[in-house]
Amino acid sequence: MSPSLTTCLGQVPTAHPSTPPTPGNLTYSLTLPAAPQSPAIARAATRTILQAHDLENMTEAAVQVMSELVACACRFTPTPEVYMALRYRDDALRVILYDGHARHTHPRLAAACEARRRSALRVMACVVRACQGDWGFGDAREPGDGTRMWAVLPKGRARHYLV
Repeated sequence: MSPSLTTCLGQVPTAHPSTPPTPGNLTYSLTLPAAPQSPAIARAATRTILQAHDLENMTEAAVQVMSELVACACRFTPTPEVYMALRYRDDALRVILYDGHARHTHPRLAAACEARRRSALRVMACVVRACQGDWGFGDAREPGDGTRMWAVLPKGRARHYLV
């Protein structure tokens, strides 16, 4: 760095030592195109992230849940992209998807749309139930309104999925 730039900026901060990935610092988000390839991209990312954070024993359940949520989000969204997030807190993996499909104002349309979404998530619901987790969907306040879908997979049960 040139002396004049150093003088202008003051002390140049040193790089922080890198923190190795652990379950406790698993926090990722990714914007995906609302396209047929996105569930495969989400599955690969989920596998890689869980392996890096020493949670590979949750992979089978997490990959199935992520794949189903991404496919559903891509199917329902009127926007060109969907947003996924993975978080690990309180010994559980949280899988969150946002899509741009806003809730219908007409009660019958809203009920029909919710029934279609629940039907599209039947397999995911079975996986979450087998892991004694929780899932749901509702209005998303961010990013950009639409629908927020989520699933929580407790580590203790998800690691035994398909075993």
